Amino acid sequence: MHNIGIIPARYASTRLPGKPLVDLGGKSMIRRVVEQASQANLSRVVVATDDERILEHVLTFGGEAVLTHPHHPSGTDRVWEAYEHLGTPADCVVNIQGDEPFVHPAQINALLELFADANTQIATLVKPVLTQEELLSPHLPKVVLGAHGQALYFSRHPVPYLRQYPQQDWLQHHRYLRHIGLYAYRPAVLQQLTQLQPAPLELAESLEQLRWLTHGYSIHTAETELETIGIDTSEDVQRALAYLQA
Repeated sequence: MHNIGIIPARYASTRLPGKPLVDLGGKSMIRRVVEQASQANLSRVVVATDDERILEHVLTFGGEAVLTHPHHPSGTDRVWEAYEHLGTPADCVVNIQGDEPFVHPAQINALLELFADANTQIATLVKPVLTQEELLSPHLPKVVLGAHGQALYFSRHPVPYLRQYPQQDWLQHHRYLRHIGLYAYRPAVLQQLTQLQPAPLELAESLEQLRWLTHGYSIHTAETELETIGIDTSEDVQRALAYLQA
């Protein structure tokens, strides 16, 4: 299969401006993402950015990058524009978060394997919830699955609600899963997703994938035990530096 990995990377960030260029142990965050993704079963890895500084930086270390429109409403739209720029047909497009410098190649490959099934439209990752803090954090969306691993619903609240048990005991009685924001799509489906209107569930939870479910698309999942470190704040940068030094 011909698979393309696209990494959306915006310069602007409310909590950490210039985030893709932040230095993490001698390499920029975006370089670390590119290097990790390049170890997966991808034919090309391309950074999709809205800023000349990021574009030029990626080119200096031998990466591939394209300049995209600065006002896309989501990373999904930026990924589609970048894919159109490339002009190379692909069997699968992977949307790799530009603020996940330690994304594992095995996680990307796990998504790609789901496309051996011709019925797979969209794929994403889930990970078991291990602590009460994870379970209750609205920053770590939870997901419930159907019998064949397809996502039924995503929420910032713990789902399902175990009415017969006190909340502090939920993890003892149910295997909760949280969502890891790595996506893969068939190109035709990716194009269709960019044309959908926001849905009430999406607006309520602020989770874009609920738009896709609302409009009838299926999202298949692969499970990972591997942890990643997303970078959103200066505190996250310190956590990442500690991880590198461990």
